Amino acid sequence: MAADSKTEKATPKRRRDERKKGNVFMSNDVIVVLGLVGIFCMLRLYFPILIDTVRDYMVRTFEEVAVQTEFTQDSLKSFSYNFFITGMKAGFPLLIVSAVLPILAVGIQTKFLFTTKHISPKFNRLNPLQGIKKLFSLRSVIELLKSILKTIVLVIILYNILKSDFLQITKTMDMDLAISSGFMLNMVFQMIMKVILVFTVIAGFDFMYQKWEYEKGIKMTKQEIKEEYKETEGNPEIKGKIKSLQRQAAQKRMMQAVPTADVIVRNPTHFAVALKYDMEKDTAPIVVAKGQDELAFRIIAVGEENGVAIVENRPLARALYAECKLDRQIPAQYYGAVAEILIYVFRANQKWSSNR
Repeated sequence: MAADSKTEKATPKRRRDERKKGNVFMSNDVIVVLGLVGIFCMLRLYFPILIDTVRDYMVRTFEEVAVQTEFTQDSLKSFSYNFFITGMKAGFPLLIVSAVLPILAVGIQTKFLFTTKHISPKFNRLNPLQGIKKLFSLRSVIELLKSILKTIVLVIILYNILKSDFLQITKTMDMDLAISSGFMLNMVFQMIMKVILVFTVIAGFDFMYQKWEYEKGIKMTKQEIKEEYKETEGNPEIKGKIKSLQRQAAQKRMMQAVPTADVIVRNPTHFAVALKYDMEKDTAPIVVAKGQDELAFRIIAVGEENGVAIVENRPLARALYAECKLDRQIPAQYYGAVAEILIYVFRANQKWSSNR
């Protein structure tokens, strides 16, 4: 019943909490496919160098053996050392690619999350009933079906390639080593390409399934969402942060409105109120910005930068700041005082425009 009642999508906080626990969705098939693609591309590019490295080693070894009259401890050390170096040259790039790409695939899917939560010991993991539940879960059934499908695909691909190229394979015994190895490599490449194509389709379905199962697993009940909301809203630190962000956003919008003002009424040291009045639209001037102390200086500075008229009127600036709300019309008792200022500003602007 509890699982059935989890009908709501997980909240951002729930997702963050699950991530901290190391619970993120990931498709192992995507990792396998990316590893196969990397090895395939590396083989295509690196194979000529690989062949040359192995061939040079074999030629050099046979030449040394031919002139060797007796095998000493030093000669055996030399052969072992050369064998190790050749093996590293031949296999190291492939090992790097096959190791790095899966790690990269995991990092991309988990956004490079590193946690020790999954490897830390938990008592409930020792519970045999939990193991039995997992054994017969939907995830286990799907993993089993995928494994069977992959095995069938590999058998079919290998069978078709061997069936179509069987005669050519038998002829390679009489061919030159370079030609026969090239033919065998081409056959291997064909097989890997077909496997990658099929596995990519499987990985796509697995990715979608893992995403669906993850989202289903972190769903919440309506009660959990209510409790989370109460917990979040009741946290003084979070409430303070939210209010701070809201104030910052409001101040940013307000400062963006300052250049649209017709006049800024200021008290030189403490208050500034920016007013806008459109005679065709507004019945009274509107407060587009107001501030005290540092914010007042910022309003005045932005106004000066944008050519907004600034008028000093100490009592009016203080009164407008105290009694007017942002983005609202000024109270009726200030119509006369503000009208005188606006008339003065509009006339000054007209005079300045005519002088230009």
